[in-house]
Amino acid sequence: MEGRRIYFKTGLKIGIFSVIIVVILVMVYSCTMNKSDNWMKDAVIYEVNIRQYTKEGTFNAFSEHLPRLKEMGVNVLWFMPIHPISSTKRIGPLGSYYSIRDYKAVNHEFGTEEDFKKLVDKAHDMGFKVIMDWVANHTGWDHPWIKEHPDWYVRDAKGNIVHPETWEDVAQLDYSNKELRKEMIKTMKYWVTKFDIDGFRCDYAGGVPVDFWEEAARKINPTKKLFMLAEDNVKYELLDKAFQANYGWDLYHLMNDIAKGKKNAQSIISYQKRVDTLYPKGTYPMLFTSNHDENSWNGTEFERMGEAYETMSVLTFTLPGVPMIYSGQEAGLNKRLEFFSKDEIDWSDLKYENHYKQLISLKKQNEALYTGKHGGDIAFFDTSKNVLAFKRQKNDNIVIVVMNLSSSPINETINFGDNSGNYISYFTDELVELQANHSFALDKWEYKVFIKLKK
Repeated sequence: MEGRRIYFKTGLKIGIFSVIIVVILVMVYSCTMNKSDNWMKDAVIYEVNIRQYTKEGTFNAFSEHLPRLKEMGVNVLWFMPIHPISSTKRIGPLGSYYSIRDYKAVNHEFGTEEDFKKLVDKAHDMGFKVIMDWVANHTGWDHPWIKEHPDWYVRDAKGNIVHPETWEDVAQLDYSNKELRKEMIKTMKYWVTKFDIDGFRCDYAGGVPVDFWEEAARKINPTKKLFMLAEDNVKYELLDKAFQANYGWDLYHLMNDIAKGKKNAQSIISYQKRVDTLYPKGTYPMLFTSNHDENSWNGTEFERMGEAYETMSVLTFTLPGVPMIYSGQEAGLNKRLEFFSKDEIDWSDLKYENHYKQLISLKKQNEALYTGKHGGDIAFFDTSKNVLAFKRQKNDNIVIVVMNLSSSPINETINFGDNSGNYISYFTDELVELQANHSFALDKWEYKVFIKLKK
């Protein structure tokens, strides 16, 4: 009997101790998660195309641009794939960044692992966060796994490894194989533990099973909540447990259509209703007017949006979501960068740098425009079909945006009701009293952003 009491007491102590350990781990994880949320609250993502960024196309050469990007206000750097590129079935002289030969190495054309580590450390010291492009759906044809683990790939009836979609330069991985899953998570952990990266932009995320991404998000580093961005806008279940953000392609295509006169301002309201319905609480789209794919294959923002481009860029910084800038946009990049060969960005005229600097400052200075749960709700005002007017509010911070989303001048009266009062016109720094029924004479594609003065 005494022995049983001793066993019971000992077991009780062990049980209590286990509970305490679990509680501590949960608290640590929650604290870490909150820290991640905090640094994303005013995030502005900048996509880095190392190959085309400088004449040298190296990590060290790009590093010289960090002070300029810091001054501009960017705080999250997304590096396109930095891994060695397969030679087998290569397209063009340099191949696709997304045809990976080795997940645990860097492309020697960009530099060494030590060079990349120095770049990440320097970026961290300057206050940037760093996310890597991760290609989990497929590998290049000369990846070692092709020979060592052919069972890790999807094969046809004859046993031949197949390629995904129409991408003949890559081989499709098979996520029904548990060993593949373990190794892929292991390679992702490598970059977090050795290089201290802060997250992943996951290429063609919808091509990989959702449960793999959820497992990866749990296991890569349980004490460091990573920012996970999915290249996807179809599988919203990816946002349930694995990803915080996905691609804002819906808005991107809508902005292109509006610029061409195919859609009008009212379609933005319908778009936002879908976002509010489809996105799990706290998640959000990444909003952009260009990226590496759109620039190379579908045209520059100037080709697609013409005179509407500036207006659309303002929209990406004021609608709910996280804004993204692609390499060279601040220099008015007006050419389609080659995808499979060298094509250096021209930095001689930073004609749009101040524009982006203003937009970044607008977002950071106004919590109503913060990302996800940190930002304010959106409410639209009644307008005619080509005028968009909305309010974002968080606590006593109120931002009102008014835009003419057409190629013709418009006279518009907007009923602001209780939102009338004294505001600062952000881009002109003028004091403006918005009337309950306020009349505007808006030039083609003209935009105005008002910040309410606090009492």
